[in-house]
Amino acid sequence: MTRYEMLADDIARSIDTGVLRPGDRLPSVRQASASREISPSTVFQAYYLLEARGLIRARDRSGYYVTGTAPRLPPEPENLPQPTATAAALEISERVFDVLESTLRRDLVPLGSAFPSPLLFPLPRLAQVMASSVQKLDPWSSVDDLSPGNARLRRQIALRYLIDGLHVHTDDIVITNGALEALNLCLMAVTRPGDAVVVESPTFYTALQSLERIGLHAIEVQTHPREGIDLAALESALTRHRPKACWLMTNFQNPLGSLMPDHKKRDLVELLARHDVPLIEDDVYGELYFGSKRPTPAKAFDRHGLVMHCSSFSKCLAPGYRIGWAAPGRFARTVARHKLTTTLTTSAPAQAALAAYLEKGGYDRHLRHLRQALSSQQRDVMQAVARHFPPGTCATRPDGGYFLWIELPDGIDALDLHQRALSHGISIAPGRIFTSHPRFANCFRLNYGHPWDTDIEQAIATLGKLATVGSRA
Repeated sequence: MTRYEMLADDIARSIDTGVLRPGDRLPSVRQASASREISPSTVFQAYYLLEARGLIRARDRSGYYVTGTAPRLPPEPENLPQPTATAAALEISERVFDVLESTLRRDLVPLGSAFPSPLLFPLPRLAQVMASSVQKLDPWSSVDDLSPGNARLRRQIALRYLIDGLHVHTDDIVITNGALEALNLCLMAVTRPGDAVVVESPTFYTALQSLERIGLHAIEVQTHPREGIDLAALESALTRHRPKACWLMTNFQNPLGSLMPDHKKRDLVELLARHDVPLIEDDVYGELYFGSKRPTPAKAFDRHGLVMHCSSFSKCLAPGYRIGWAAPGRFARTVARHKLTTTLTTSAPAQAALAAYLEKGGYDRHLRHLRQALSSQQRDVMQAVARHFPPGTCATRPDGGYFLWIELPDGIDALDLHQRALSHGISIAPGRIFTSHPRFANCFRLNYGHPWDTDIEQAIATLGKLATVGSRA
């Protein structure tokens, strides 16, 4: 155990045994640091973990206070149904559009949304930076910022990699219109129509739509709700189908929220290297971790240039700016050429604004506040699910991101629940849109990326009542 985990467990035991009671104030970070002879950051991480568990809560300018014993949470799902081991042609876009078009209304409680609340981001500050940077924008940037993108921004991204222990050269980074373009460019660089690509099961529906649009076949591989893709099943799929690529989310996978341990990421990269199969790593949620450090991307274990790492600022800093990037390893030149022949470039003002914001500092401070907000919101939503949903309901417990995967008791149709929820002004994302097979009928994805309020609390209570009625039907 780390030092902050040991401190958190000591305090949790004191709460469980009644030494610390609800309403008691914890020592300040400075006091705890001095008495325990540990760093203030270690104390902060311990308090942060206890807050995520629902045992303490921060009060503005007052400190941390005990809230009570650990709250009741729904059990975690153990294993998910094993997908059919076939390379399937895809016809999923209509199913996805039918669901998504009905959930984009502004008047809905957005539990089915794919996006966190825009109120969680420093948009006024970004607007100020953009206004200033646009005034100073070099007219030649419209030429200079053609693929691979703004040099200052690529340097800042390379520095973020360096902080995490990865050495990625600025020339190996391609700026894109969001992470989705980065992922699609990487897909185009290593596949041709008719090829097969491995995805998780369940997987983000946009991955399936991208494969369908290019004319690729999907091989869905069983994925554990906590630790990610099953490597034994993946090895079998590699041997049997000889796919041209894998498209995986190793950190806080959408929709499960699963996080692959480092040793499993290392084994994944080594397995794919033995089969000479590129990994397209979708890492848009990596900065939204609740622990003490950013989870390591699989790219950190790449020794052959086969990992094509993709991310963006859309989920962690600047929604709507549509700034993403790819670090495609040995395929960087091919990806940059595909960028030139498709969308040519990415918004010069948006690139310049984000470069200036990152250079000025403040990004990590924003991320700390964002992570704390998401962790607190997750706790509130999970407790509400435990209170209101029928017995037998399971929910994942991600260590980051902003999605829960809810597994309802057998016999409850989440697509039917989705339709009935819409009539009550609530959206969810039913499980059937996360697979090309007829599976996950009793599952749905739930977004906790919006600040907890009475509307969300009432929406979850209503969902629970609708699900309970469904269980009796």
